[in-house]
Formats: sequence, C-alpha cells, structure tokens
Amino acid sequence: MARPVTIFTGQWADLKLEDLAKMMAEIGYQGLELACWGDHMDVFKAAKDLDYCKRQKAILQKYNLQLYAISNHLAGQLVCDLNNDSRSDLFAPADCAGNAEKKRKWAVKAMKATAKAAKNMGVKIVNGFTGSSIWHLLYSFPPVSDQMVNDGFKYFADMWNPILDVFDECGVRFALEVHPTEIAFDIVTAKRALEAIKYRKSFGFNFDPSHLHWQLVNPARFIKEFPDRIFHVHMKDAALQIDGYNGILASHLNFGNPQRGWDFRSLGHGGVNFEEIIRALNHAGYTGPLSVEWEDCGMERVHGAREACQFVKKTDFTPSNVQFDAAFDK
Repeated sequence: MARPVTIFTGQWADLKLEDLAKMMAEIGYQGLELACWGDHMDVFKAAKDLDYCKRQKAILQKYNLQLYAISNHLAGQLVCDLNNDSRSDLFAPADCAGNAEKKRKWAVKAMKATAKAAKNMGVKIVNGFTGSSIWHLLYSFPPVSDQMVNDGFKYFADMWNPILDVFDECGVRFALEVHPTEIAFDIVTAKRALEAIKYRKSFGFNFDPSHLHWQLVNPARFIKEFPDRIFHVHMKDAALQIDGYNGILASHLNFGNPQRGWDFRSLGHGGVNFEEIIRALNHAGYTGPLSVEWEDCGMERVHGAREACQFVKKTDFTPSNVQFDAAFDK
C-alpha cells in the first residue's frame, strides 16, 4: 500500500486551519503535518487542554484528513542558536525580543510542551530544528579548533537531553530536519549528533532531500546511512543554478533571486532524484507519510500544492516481496 501523502502547514500559516484543511482535502491530500504556529497548533494549550486537542482534531476529521506529526521548527531553533540578533525575535513571544537567554528558556519550555501536545493529539512524531551554537564557525577562519566544535556538540547534548527526557516520558520521538544552521546538516554531522546524545532512541531525523541536494550530498545515501532513524519524510525539491558566476553559498541573495547558485523548487522542477529516494525508503522499511513541504518563490502556491500532491502519488511505489524472476521456478 502506498504511503499517505500529507502537506506541512508551515508555509500556509497565514490561513486558518479550517480553510486550509478544506482546500488540501479538495486537492487530494490525505493528511496535514501541523505547524506549531499560526492557529494550527498551540503547543502550550495542547499540552494541558484536551478539549483544545479535540477541537483541532475535529477540524481534520471533518475533511477526512489524518494527523501523523506536528512540527515546531521555530522554537527548536532557539534552543541552541546564539539568538544574538533580531532575526529570531519573531520566533518567541514579544517580551523575549532582544534577550538571547530569555528566548532560549522559552524555547526549552516550548519544546517540552510540544512533546506533551503530541501525546495529547495522539501522534508519535514531532519534527523540528535544534539550532546550533557552532554554525557560525562553518568556515574555519579565524581558525576554529577541534575543541570549539566538540564543545558545540556537547552543548547540543546538554540542552536537548532534558527535552528528550520529556519526549521519552510521553512516548513521542523527535525528528530533526537535517538542515544548514542546525547541529546536523549533512551525513557527517548527523552521525556526530547521534554520538553526542549516545544514540537515544527518541532522536532521529525528518528526512528532507532538498537541503542535502544543493550541498552535493546524496539524499538516498543519507537514508542508507540511517535506515532506523528516518522518523518522517519531507518531499521537497531544489535546483542547483551554478553557472560559473555564482556558487553554492548563495552570494547573500535571497530565495527567488535567479542569480543564486541554488534555490528550492516545487516537486519535479528541481534536481532531486526522487525515484532513488523511494527505493531507499523501501529498503529502509519506512511506511510513514510523505509530507510535501512546498517552497518555490517562482510558482503560485496553490498550483504548486496541487501539482505536488499528484507528483508524490505518481512517484511513490510499494516494494516487491518477491524476486522478479521467481516465476521461472513455477
């Protein structure tokens, strides 16, 4: 049986959940991956108020939509981020603005509440970010010592282990979206992150090939390296636009600028090899949802969501349980 096709609501948080659910059900999606912002999921309410959870679930049920995961990328980012400029002020309550440690303390509480919210919503997976205290050290000049990097991974473990304790208590798993600016952004750093937390069973990955593709990391190989840690899957495409003038560091140009060396694309319009990804997921035994994260500055989003839904349904296939030549023995 093909995997359920869902869509992440993060890029649609300007719409009311009721309106979005109706739209996505009509397009053909089978579920929503609820973002923990906008009116889609208030984790502090959901952690304590079962009636609130019933109301949110009732909206999805009204349109025959399933819920497999909730996602709290914004709060998660603040846990390990330096939080030392205004970019992340909007991720936390207004009274935290400009105060790095106040943002961090709020984020830790929010992520613990997210685990409880997931339990009360009846889901087993929370997707999100971790932030990173060492992302700014990526290019080793001024020189970066091994100890500075080691300290960054230790800080990640020190900050996230108490959060993961709550996830364990709730029977919920956290899936890091491996991504630039996070403690893990490729295969090597994903291994180091797992080592740092001593391979806790509640920590794994929200696999998103778009963030690997433009770094020249093979997305299918990521699945092969971590077959038992793929907790959730985002379906998103990206395109390299290297032309001898630009590079993969994006030249301080924003998404959508045609001079960037890479950009996100709607599914099927970039360079990600999704057939190899489906085959790798089949080998890994992944049976969870394929969740569209729609991002493409060059395409109208409703058109993109409709096209992406059909793309995933066409691309996914179930593995065979027999060798193709087994019939020759009959």
